[in-house]
Amino acid sequence: MEIKIKCIHCRQSHYIKKGFRKTENRGKIQLYRCLACSRKFSNDEGFYRMRNSEAKITQAIDLYYSHLSSRKIRNHFRRHLDHNASHETILAWARRYVLKVQKYVDTLKPQLSGKIYADETEIDCEDRNDIFWCAIDWDTRFINATLYSPKAQNVDDAITFMRRIKLYKRPKYIQTDAGMFYPRAFHKVFWTQHTQEEPIEHIIINKQKTGRYNVRIETVFSKIKDRVDDFRGLKALWSAPILMAGIVLQHNFIEEHTTTRVRPCELAGIKVGEEPNKWLELIKLASA
Repeated sequence: MEIKIKCIHCRQSHYIKKGFRKTENRGKIQLYRCLACSRKFSNDEGFYRMRNSEAKITQAIDLYYSHLSSRKIRNHFRRHLDHNASHETILAWARRYVLKVQKYVDTLKPQLSGKIYADETEIDCEDRNDIFWCAIDWDTRFINATLYSPKAQNVDDAITFMRRIKLYKRPKYIQTDAGMFYPRAFHKVFWTQHTQEEPIEHIIINKQKTGRYNVRIETVFSKIKDRVDDFRGLKALWSAPILMAGIVLQHNFIEEHTTTRVRPCELAGIKVGEEPNKWLELIKLASA
């Protein structure tokens, strides 16, 4: 990945190297002098003025979205590193960089198969059962649409969710369970009277009639629910969507899928650098 160097003051790319700045925990940081505005700067690669190293911050984020609590990560750092971070700081990192990376990945265009499996599940937040809507493209295992709502299942949220599915690519079919809100939402978003395109099929798996579940999306939900159980429920409504977005980023861009043995983003035609630290790659790309 090519690192683009820009002046943080005027955003120009005309510069010369001008020595180093010594830091306590991040080593030497290269300084530059901008030839446009004549001011000194260090390049912002996503960690500008952070007191901890990039490796430590991204390790904490990866561990946090891989089933370790912020307190367990803090204790791990205490046992292995000299300069510790509090569990509040680790949680702040997880929120801050998820928002930064999410803004970047929203600009990407994954190449999806159009075979969409969609469902919703309850999420414990503030002793309330919020609803997390999620859709996955099956051939790539890429989660292409989500919606977090503090309301019970309803048609308006289902319509918003279906519209998010439509943003990436016109699906070939959408498979859901027999929730009464899905047919109305599907008809509202995807039905048109006059079209040259092949109609989209809505496959409904009614457990009471068929004895089958919408199994493929349930495998994704089991991983998501496991992580929420590790949180012992989500503690605040304002941060709950951010934490759920982090779980989705971990699924799409960080972890290899157990069946395909590659990350879903790769099957969807999105390449995220060659380095093993994918959180670091994503943060740098989001800061370019």
